[in-house]
Amino acid sequence: MAYAAPIFVYEVRYVIELILLVFALVIEGVALVHAITQRSDAFAAIGTLPKGGWIAILALCLVLTLPAFGFGPLSIFGLIGIAAALIYLLDVRVGLRDLQDGRGFW
Repeated sequence: MAYAAPIFVYEVRYVIELILLVFALVIEGVALVHAITQRSDAFAAIGTLPKGGWIAILALCLVLTLPAFGFGPLSIFGLIGIAAALIYLLDVRVGLRDLQDGRGFW
């Protein structure tokens, strides 16, 4: 009975890391697809990095989050990738949406 605990701990850790990996890849993928589908002049209008810069950052973060390259969502590159995708989704995407709706930033 005492030997069952370490095996169970590794299974739980594997499931948690798998959930975090799926979450990270979905967030980064959504941010990358959104950046690709936007107009390039809209990025300059809201005063942020150009479209190519955001696409490069998000694509690199998506690739470095994949565990095939020796990294994962809990590595420093994975955490930076999640942060970059969240910054894009919570700041830049909102600015682009406000610009296209015509409501402005206020």
